[in-house]
Amino acid sequence: MAPALALKSLESLPRTPASDMKKLGWRGVMKTIARSGKVLVTNHDEPEAVIIPVAEYNAMLALLREAASRDEDALDALRRKFDERMASLKAPGAGEKLNSVFDKPLELDGRVIAGESF
Repeated sequence: MAPALALKSLESLPRTPASDMKKLGWRGVMKTIARSGKVLVTNHDEPEAVIIPVAEYNAMLALLREAASRDEDALDALRRKFDERMASLKAPGAGEKLNSVFDKPLELDGRVIAGESF
């Protein structure tokens, strides 16, 4: 499991104008990154890009992949549960049982008739 990242808002990142890229060169920008970990590049005071170290980028990708995997696992569980419930409609007598439910008068008595408990 990848370590949690300390993500900061754009406003809290150290800034450097795009003109510094020309003035300081890549080496100068990389020195700033070495000091602060990341840099927000601005153009006319508007955020334009964030430069981060490769290790941080890889850590972010690992966290995203892990989250996507958890989401996919949850979806697979929901699909299996849905398929199991739908399979019950193919059971012998399922049609008659379903018709009998629709034939009954609906009396809620303040209850909601839904879900697995019904």
